[in-house]
Amino acid sequence: MRPFLFRHWPLTLITGLCVLLSLWGMLAPLGGGSHQLLLEFPKPGMRGGLGVPGEIRLTRGVRDVLLIRNHGNLPVVFGPLKIGAGRELRLPFGEEGVFTYACPAVVGALVRVRVVAAPPPGWGRLRWRLGNLQQSLRYLPLQSPDDRALSG
Repeated sequence: MRPFLFRHWPLTLITGLCVLLSLWGMLAPLGGGSHQLLLEFPKPGMRGGLGVPGEIRLTRGVRDVLLIRNHGNLPVVFGPLKIGAGRELRLPFGEEGVFTYACPAVVGALVRVRVVAAPPPGWGRLRWRLGNLQQSLRYLPLQSPDDRALSG
């Protein structure tokens, strides 16, 4: 009689890969690179509009700078700040907390920025990575088939 692991080798392989991927997510250091998260305001005539999530999540020490870029022809108000046409502004966050900014250019006229601490190795880091993956997939820019044909 063959052992269970050899008899069901595809299931064993998939389980082993999932365990290795989970261990990597729990123990690997958080990426370096840019500490910026981009928030762009498009030109008024551009299709798609501004897709801003209800809450922007930043992590201290990993991604803790909000880069606001205005491509439009008019200034944009973001809380107490006014970003001129064709300008950009870097807004660093040094403390944890929830910050709410009035911004008439977005749906709902409010942008909430949540700044969290960098997670320690373990289950918290794995949850943090899965949360970032979920947020990036949830707010992918929408493109119509016409837009893809023009860009490709």
